[in-house]
Amino acid sequence: MSMFVDELVKQPGLWSSDDLEAGIVVSSRVRLARNLKGAAFPGWAKDDERLRLCRSVRKACDGLPGLRRSTFLDMGELESVDKEVLIERHLISRELAAMGAGSGVVLHREDNVAIMVNEEDHLRMQVIRPGMSLRALWEAMDALDSELSGSLDFAFSPRLGYLTACPSNVGTGLRVSVMLHLTGLRLLNEIDPVVKGLDKIGLTVRGVMGEGSDAEGNIFQVSNQATLGESESDIVDLLGEVGSELVQHERNARARLLEDRYAFVQDYVGRALGILSHARLLSSGEVTDLVAALRFGVELGMVRKVAPSELNEIMLLTQPGHLQKLYDRVINPDERDEMRAQLVKKRIASCELVD
Repeated sequence: MSMFVDELVKQPGLWSSDDLEAGIVVSSRVRLARNLKGAAFPGWAKDDERLRLCRSVRKACDGLPGLRRSTFLDMGELESVDKEVLIERHLISRELAAMGAGSGVVLHREDNVAIMVNEEDHLRMQVIRPGMSLRALWEAMDALDSELSGSLDFAFSPRLGYLTACPSNVGTGLRVSVMLHLTGLRLLNEIDPVVKGLDKIGLTVRGVMGEGSDAEGNIFQVSNQATLGESESDIVDLLGEVGSELVQHERNARARLLEDRYAFVQDYVGRALGILSHARLLSSGEVTDLVAALRFGVELGMVRKVAPSELNEIMLLTQPGHLQKLYDRVINPDERDEMRAQLVKKRIASCELVD
């Protein structure tokens, strides 16, 4: 299983495009929560039942044509650093990583499909791709859900819809999210009103790592809160409309910054490049903030000789799990800060500011 994660580290991350027009939208995700009829939720199930349920889900997945080339990773067998890589790739949650035998994840790398087994629910299925592609993602997820329902009997109430461990997911069990890079709005101090406005229409805003995380790099995750009383199509359409509006607001913010505060933006980008080029110690959070600022400069035409995909790779490889996989050994936090700074300095050596 470690070999699978080793190979995964070599693959591009979510933000792998060099398309500057698509740079504001980092990724889109569609996730469904499902549980098996008549079985205890994972948090209440005994060990033997968790193992039995896990085997049932694996068998159902193995029987689907679209998942025959998938891989199952058992949480009871994975090393902690491999789990960290999967978290950094947004393929599993920290809650799943903390679990042992009887929990795992089915991964289909080509289609960016991940099915967490026995996390909070028996199945947490997600499809995630770069850019804004919610309708295509929902169609892929809907097809997967329909195929699995032919082998698995999902818990469903005619009155409430799909039953889930958390009441907030009852109904469709659907969570749709868009991850956006909103530095322009943050620099103009306009992000708080945007967040409050989204809350009023039933959407929630989190950081890049989900619930409880900070918006490092000014990367925000916008998703629906309600799953009961809303159709899947309506939820997908709402997030698509809101995502497009946020992209336009961010573009307008960037245009105003260039017109009214050009020197301020130059200084913001230049400071990021200066620190990344000369720092001896860098935490992963600092790298995310500073590299995202540098990418902001690339998108505005202020930085050259570095591609957005290269900056994305830096943000990914400097995360704790990826960094340790890259050097193939366990590295303590202090040493990681030093090695991270060296890696960044080398990767952006040719980067230049445009006068």
